[in-house]
Amino acid sequence: MKASKANIGRLVDQPGSDIRFYLFHGPDEAQSRAFGTRLLETLGATKSGVAGGAVKSDPAILADEAGAMSLFGVKRLIWIEPAGEEIAGGVEALLEANSTESAVVAISGALRRTSNLLKLAESSPLAVAFAAYAPEGADAERMVAEVGRRFGLKISPPVAARLADACGNDQAIVTQELQKLALYIDASPQSPRELDHDAIDAVGADLPEGEVLHLADLALAGRVGDLSIELSNLPAGAESIPVVRAVQRRLLQLAPARARIERGESSDSVMTSLGKSLFWKDKPMVAKMLSMWDSTRLAKVADRVGKLESDLMFSPTPDQAALGEELIAIARAAASRR
Repeated sequence: MKASKANIGRLVDQPGSDIRFYLFHGPDEAQSRAFGTRLLETLGATKSGVAGGAVKSDPAILADEAGAMSLFGVKRLIWIEPAGEEIAGGVEALLEANSTESAVVAISGALRRTSNLLKLAESSPLAVAFAAYAPEGADAERMVAEVGRRFGLKISPPVAARLADACGNDQAIVTQELQKLALYIDASPQSPRELDHDAIDAVGADLPEGEVLHLADLALAGRVGDLSIELSNLPAGAESIPVVRAVQRRLLQLAPARARIERGESSDSVMTSLGKSLFWKDKPMVAKMLSMWDSTRLAKVADRVGKLESDLMFSPTPDQAALGEELIAIARAAASRR
């Protein structure tokens, strides 16, 4: 069946026991991934990855995986990302299977209206297909408020608009920001709290471009010398949190793109699919980063930067020295892979 903005939330929050395939497609891959993650949480399942190439080589593998009983009674959600036309044969076999134990989620980019995969998902009562487009205006505000409710945050329209704008309407970044803000004001679904501008100011949730993003890119591109000069020119007392956020924002773009390359997509294809999510001047730099970092090393950097942010956020005063040390360490790690 074809889902709409009006009912997709209900379909993932109250999934039908008969639905065995979910296709989240469209240009906003962060939103698609967020819906898949939301379904994973609703089901209380563990993610079990299957490569699209494996399904292409053996279409029966998808029905086999979905029909397999868990040895320890743990629910599974079969996850395919990235997914394209190569899995259509496997999805057809899945939908024709007598029964399944686990549902399957496929995260795709933009699909043509003539796509066999899309036709299968939209025409079957056993499947859900939803096209994700980046929200704007009031839709972006509603998206922020909806994500916030999952963390126990009550968010007014002006605050939601500020967060949507600061995060570029990117649901993955919004989710990350709201998780941190909920922690900061001690909010939870069991104990909801109002999120106000003061909390955002205290945590430094705005993500300014320009100099801040430039520092992040110099680090991830391995330009140690240039980074050292820029750090030495930072004014005393300058906030460190926005720089950390800029690194995290770039990592959120790099990680899924790098994963697609490691699954067999060409770098040119991945860069093309990033499309409007990148400013044209940033594309050469991002392409270079994708060649310098693999998924494992990106995950390690994300962990380290997350710890640094936590330390800075709950410190009485921002520590520029700690920020500089971490950025230089990232730059040296990147430079070693040139």
